[in-house]
Amino acid sequence: MQEERYIVTPDEKVCVIIAAKNAEETIGRAVRSALAEPEVDEVVVVDDASDDRTLAAAAAADDTTRRLDIIRFRTNRGPSAARNHAIAVSRAPLISILDADDFFFPGRFRRMLACPDWDFIADNIAFMQDADSGREPEDFAPHPRRLDLKDFILGNISRRGAPRGELGFLKPVMRRAFLEAHGLDYREDMRLGEDYELYVRALLAGARYTVIESCGYGAVVRPNSLSGQHRTKDLEALHAAERTILATGNVPSEAADAMRRHCRQIGQRHALRHFLDRKRDGGAGAALAYAVENPAAMPAIARGILRDKLEAAHRRVRPEPSVPQEGLRYLLPAGQS
Repeated sequence: MQEERYIVTPDEKVCVIIAAKNAEETIGRAVRSALAEPEVDEVVVVDDASDDRTLAAAAAADDTTRRLDIIRFRTNRGPSAARNHAIAVSRAPLISILDADDFFFPGRFRRMLACPDWDFIADNIAFMQDADSGREPEDFAPHPRRLDLKDFILGNISRRGAPRGELGFLKPVMRRAFLEAHGLDYREDMRLGEDYELYVRALLAGARYTVIESCGYGAVVRPNSLSGQHRTKDLEALHAAERTILATGNVPSEAADAMRRHCRQIGQRHALRHFLDRKRDGGAGAALAYAVENPAAMPAIARGILRDKLEAAHRRVRPEPSVPQEGLRYLLPAGQS
């Protein structure tokens, strides 16, 4: 029996963009997983001034199909600048972001591109501690649904005691034509929440954002992940970006209420981080002076300190990994429809 041939049409060709900084141990796996997908026409790796052998490791993963392009920045410019540059120098009509320590499961794009009528489409994410375990995700049915602005924002508000699972973690395939038509790119002054902020602006511009429950993206949970380390200035930039969007007056009322709630949460994290920075750099006296100078921040600081102490005590009594040692945790509650 002759094997059925899968033909990729020109409008289904994907450019995979990988911004990398000191990722020599994982970049090869990421590149190989992207090149293994027949829909991938380009893989653009931007080495953001790494100190290790990231560039060489990426080059070693080439499959000789001339689809891999590697660019190196002389100075570190951040993931937003790296992604914007890769978008500018690539040509495929569909754009997919892949973090340098993550990878695609086989067949990812075929499942996503089977869904019609979208500008952005995202699939489920499987979080794991060991990418080399060989564990495959469950075969969830797609169950496509449209994601609106309000639900997207609400899906990014952290819940106390729950593993991190904000919808901003989603890695959608984006239509280049939509980004270009609305002048959308990543804000290069942001190194935290830059995905979230871009998706918010896209939804405000009318993007049809589809989400499916099928899982094609593998995310490795690392204690030293950049996304898990919120620097004060990064929180400040995210807070400022969200306030800028609200100030335009273009956010629908229900979504604006959700955004103000999210903005307050980010502002509280920023106040606590600033307080702890003052304490680290200048001692308890400097931290107390900051609190006195910013009385409105005191409740957030007090709640944050109490929450951190309670969570630390809980981890000492009952340590629980964010991902089971032998299993996968999924971003979307698949299989419950």
